[in-house]
Amino acid sequence: MQCSLKTDPRYTPADWLTAPSPVAYDQAVGFMEERVRLIREQGANDLVWLLEHPPLYTAGTSANAKDLLNPAFPVYQTGRGGQYTYHGPGQRIGYVMVELQKRGSDLRRYICDLEEWMIGALKEFDVTGERRAGRIGIWIKTKNVEAKIAAVGVRVRKWVTYHGVSINVNPDLSHYNGIVPCGIKDYGVTSLHDLGVKIPLSALDEALRKSWKEIFA
Repeated sequence: MQCSLKTDPRYTPADWLTAPSPVAYDQAVGFMEERVRLIREQGANDLVWLLEHPPLYTAGTSANAKDLLNPAFPVYQTGRGGQYTYHGPGQRIGYVMVELQKRGSDLRRYICDLEEWMIGALKEFDVTGERRAGRIGIWIKTKNVEAKIAAVGVRVRKWVTYHGVSINVNPDLSHYNGIVPCGIKDYGVTSLHDLGVKIPLSALDEALRKSWKEIFA
């Protein structure tokens, strides 16, 4: 299912950045907030920022304290949607700063497009990512077992989005044991390497760029 936003003729293609090493969470949030301001006040281009974080947990606006089982890593409260999630090396994070007013001012469709963006990138490696009703994120079904491979969490300030998505390439999946990921107890998490797809982050980056053009360009 594609649900791409209608794009205003004034829209300029997004800039892309890739961080060469893990970025501290508070530093990343400060960077995003400044870019959001520049987009809103000075008409800067949208930005897709690909990065990793050191091991940490973040709590979205719907997070339930009981889902923080063992805070072995720093925990950050954040204004994005969603519940608890883990970030760490081997996970590709895509922070997306987009001017929604030039894309139809439709947040629901934007989130749908973010999901489709990840589904398209995974397809490049013959991995079928799927949505599930009532379960945020992208899911993989193998041998009748479902597990989450990608997450979505978005915040909007004056119609400019930030935060974004994460896809598990080869993180330490045991680090998820400290939380109930996204408040969902009945399903686990997986990664591309766990599925036998042994690729570097750079290969996923290439697939994300290709899929972005198909969904957002």
